[in-house]
This record gives sequence, C-alpha cells and structure tokens, in this order.
Amino acid sequence: MMSYIYGFFLFLGLFLPVATSWAQSACPAEFSQINTRCIVNSTKVTYSEKKIALNSELKDDIFFYKTPGGEVGKLKVISTVANKDKCTLYLDAVTYGGDKTFSPNSSISIDKYNNWQRERIFLDKEGTSALELIWNQKQCVVALSKGALIGKYHDQNSEETEVWKENYDLLKWAPAILIFIAIFIIVRVFMEEQDKFKTQEALEDAENTSKVKQQPIFIKLTRPFYKRYFLPMTQGKNKQKYRAKYRQKLANAGLMKEMSPEEFMALKFFMILGGPFAFLTVRFVMEENWSLAITPVMGLIGYVYPDIWLSGLIAKRTDEILRAMPFIIDMLALSVEAGLDFMAAIQRVIEKAPASPLNEEFETLVRETKIGSSRAEGLRQMGWRINIIEINSFCATLIAADSVGASIGPLLKQLSSELRVKRSSRAEQAGATAATKILIPMIFFILPAVLVAIFAPMVLKMMSGQM
Repeated sequence: MMSYIYGFFLFLGLFLPVATSWAQSACPAEFSQINTRCIVNSTKVTYSEKKIALNSELKDDIFFYKTPGGEVGKLKVISTVANKDKCTLYLDAVTYGGDKTFSPNSSISIDKYNNWQRERIFLDKEGTSALELIWNQKQCVVALSKGALIGKYHDQNSEETEVWKENYDLLKWAPAILIFIAIFIIVRVFMEEQDKFKTQEALEDAENTSKVKQQPIFIKLTRPFYKRYFLPMTQGKNKQKYRAKYRQKLANAGLMKEMSPEEFMALKFFMILGGPFAFLTVRFVMEENWSLAITPVMGLIGYVYPDIWLSGLIAKRTDEILRAMPFIIDMLALSVEAGLDFMAAIQRVIEKAPASPLNEEFETLVRETKIGSSRAEGLRQMGWRINIIEINSFCATLIAADSVGASIGPLLKQLSSELRVKRSSRAEQAGATAATKILIPMIFFILPAVLVAIFAPMVLKMMSGQM
C-alpha cells in the first residue's frame, strides 16, 4: 500500500511542474510577468489595424501588438486624459526583438492649440512602427502606424482575471511544495527498504561486505528505484541477447559485483523517466523558459546515458590496466625466476603491487583456482573480463607455455619489454595527435586575437590620420 502512495506523490512531483509550466506559458494577469512566449502563443488576442478611442475606460487595459519587422510587444494603459482641449495617454510598453528589448516613452500628448493633428512615439529602435495619438473635433484615437497590428488581451476587471490574481501565488508555490514532498518521499524510500529487499541486501552484504563502499555514486543514487520498480520488467526469457551484451561490458568495466545485466537494463528504463524529471526540476528551480518540447529528448538522452557512462568506465579501466601491466609482469618474472611457481608469484604480486584493476583481476584468478577451476580456465576468464588485446596475448602465452611445460620466466620478461615499447609508442602517438587537436582552438580563438592585436593599432592610426 505504501508503494502506491509513494508512487502517487512521485507522479505529482513529476507532473505538476509540467502542468505549471504549461499554465505559465499562458499570459498571467500581472503585466510585468508577461513574456515573449505567452504573447506569441496567446489565443485570446485578435490583432487588427483598427483605431482605439481614447477614454477613461482604457485604464489598466493590456494590449499586444506586432510590428512590420516581426517583433511583438505589450502595452498597458496606466491612465488617460481626454477632454475638449487636450488628450494625453500614460502607458507602459515593452517591445521584444530577439534577445533585446526596447521600452518606448511612457506618455504621449496632444492639445487643440498645437498645430499638429497627430503625435507619435516609436515602438522600436529602428522606427519601423509607431504608436500614434490622433486629434479630431469629436474625440482622440490611438492607432499603430506602418502596418503594425494591435489587439486587446483581456479585461482587467473580469471575474476570470480576479480569480487568476487570487490563485496565482498558490499555483506558483504548489509545485515547490509537491516537489519538496516528492524529495522527502525519495529520501524516505532511499533510507527505508522493504522487508524482502532488506533480506536480499543483507545476504549480498554477507557475501561481500565492501560491496556498498565500492559502488559508484551514480549506482548508489539510482539503485533503490530501478531495482525495485523496473527490475521485474527485464527478467523475461526473451532478453538473452541483451543480457549477454551487457554482461561482457559490465565485466570490462569491473562492475560484475555491483550490478547484473538485468539491473543495468532496469537502470536504462528508469532513466527514461529520470532524465525528464531532472530536466523539469532544474528548469523550475532556475526559473528558465526552456521549451517543454525538450522533455521527450531528455528521456531519450536518459536512456542512452548509462551506455555512455559505462563506456567511460571501460575506457578508464583499460587505461589503468595498461599502465600497471609492465610493472606487474616484471614482478611476476622476478618472482618466477626466484623459484616461486606461477600461482605463488601471483599471490606475491597481489601483496606487493600497488592497487589497480589488474591486481583485482589477479585476486579473482586466485579465488577461482582455489575453488576448483584450472589455471588455463582462470586465465581465459580473466581475458574475457578485461577484453584487451595485451591481456588476451598475455593469457594465451601463459596457457600455451603451461600446456607444453615451458618455463614462463623468459616469456614474461619478453612480454614486459614489448609492453614498455607499446606504451612508449602510445605516448608518442598521443603527443602527435595533440598538435592536431590544439590546431582547431588556435584557428578559431587564438589566431583572431593575434590578428586583432597586430592590425588594430594600424587601423586606429589610419583612422586618426584621416580625421
């Protein structure tokens, strides 16, 4: 029962930011909170070229307008003066043009003693459109020039507006409250395990007490959720192909103890929801106007992210193993030549060599041979878990030498020297590619700065000479 309650509140925490973002995409009653998106998406405004009579009833009315240049804007009537001698309009307006905004003058006025029959203020910096106040004998009218369009947004005194004003603060704070509840429930779920999961984890901890400490932070944060709610989806019989694929990759990354292939697939399914949830939470907390159309894309990115993360772990582990190989194989060669057999030499390496993934693999090899696996089978399994050409060559060489009874001391020395040569070759290759990689930022960033530093004084000197 508690699981359903948790799921309900988690659903609210995920859904309400979406609903609130949708509601905020409509224009609120507060003039200062109206942005470009709500102006463009508003369906309540009918634009036209008609003139608007200037009278006291216009006070607090809000209008949207479109200029011939494709810009949009908002206009609020603060107050008006309209009599037989003078017409004055006090307003607040903002024109949005791309990433820039323009605020016109805050008032426009005309009287009967002035020779001009119309007065105007420009609505944009380029002067492509203007707000005009036109005088005639009967009344003053407001209009937009040069093909601009204007439309009234809503009646500030309507019941709908008043209801929005009263409930806007509640609507604004409701997502924050529900997100807080969702976070509280997430922490509660994370800290409290159900009985069957407590029993299962207790058994796992008994097998490997250091397992939890060795888990990556990404697995620690997501494990309670994907294991509980998504793992049953991945335990069917028709997913053998994917299990084999991820079993190899998890072994290459050194995560066989931390998670099974089924759990990794469950993690991918969980991230389909985790990606959009993280995006919407960041969007809400930072109060950004990011498009909600990105939400499904974040679901796709969330599904792919575990594969990217796993590939990064494999690459990092491969590099660490290649770095540790020459030293460890040298120690093996010295130990074998000193009179120890191969397994005793490996045990000595485990005790003396610095901690590394290769050292951990040797520990696994020793454990497998102690429980009954042959040396050849243990070496094959180690090659499968690491899946590096150098390790596969090392294991194949030892298996072949063991099968014919040859001494492995000289073979280990030769293999160690070859590995050092290959490591030097990789370092030289990385140095050669570094020059090519640094060429692109030099062309696009450093070279323009150098050209400006060289030619700017010359240009300034020529301009001062012409003046």
